[in-house]
Amino acid sequence: MRWEARTQGPLLVLAVVFGLAYAVPIVLPAAPAWVHRGSQLVEWTVWIAFAGDYLVRLRLAPHKWLFVRRHPLDLLAVLLPLVQPLRLLRVVSTLLLVGRRARMAPQITLTTYVAGAVAGLMMFGSLAVLAVERDAPDGNIRTLGDAVWWSFTTMTTVGYGDHAPTTGLGRVLAVGLMLSGIALLGVVTANIAAWFISRFERDDAEERRQTALLEALTQEVRELRAEVARLSAAPAAASGRTAVPPPGSPPGSATGSPH
Repeated sequence: MRWEARTQGPLLVLAVVFGLAYAVPIVLPAAPAWVHRGSQLVEWTVWIAFAGDYLVRLRLAPHKWLFVRRHPLDLLAVLLPLVQPLRLLRVVSTLLLVGRRARMAPQITLTTYVAGAVAGLMMFGSLAVLAVERDAPDGNIRTLGDAVWWSFTTMTTVGYGDHAPTTGLGRVLAVGLMLSGIALLGVVTANIAAWFISRFERDDAEERRQTALLEALTQEVRELRAEVARLSAAPAAASGRTAVPPPGSPPGSATGSPH
């Protein structure tokens, strides 16, 4: 769709801006109040832009109910922040919408998308768990470094246990990050396996093509040899049918028979 092609780049830029606006108040909790208000304004502005994009695509769709049924995650991402205006829900909404737009882009390969998804999940997971656990009475995730380490070990399903969430929301984040990490590892494994299989198939196809080419050349050489042999045999047969006059016979006498 022409609308989706035109809005692909701007919406991805807005998603990056959203990430920065989400990170600033968490990384700098002692920042002035206007910084926090500005960050919230940017977050809602980006969400409104994605929601407007969804409404425009819904309006342009020839079958609107079919469009809604085929894009349930988009609708969920648009409605989540309205159910309960939590910053975490706006994070989920933006990740869902950006992920859909990235998968639609033909120039973005699966490997690039997976790498971006890993980086985005680690960043937002770290910031979200830090915002939830930093002020918890029994929390042990107090700094951004602790949060990033926890996100990395959780996504890779290693789970050293030196840092763990203690609040209910923090544990919900942990479950989501674990499931996301398993899914992404599965995608990476499947992508590598598919690459090897496609490479083997290409090599096999190239080998079959070369074999067919050699067989065609061999058949052509055989036909050329047969043609050369046929052309060589034709003059010899013609000379065998023509008598050679003996020495001393008069000119014009081919057989030497009496007149």
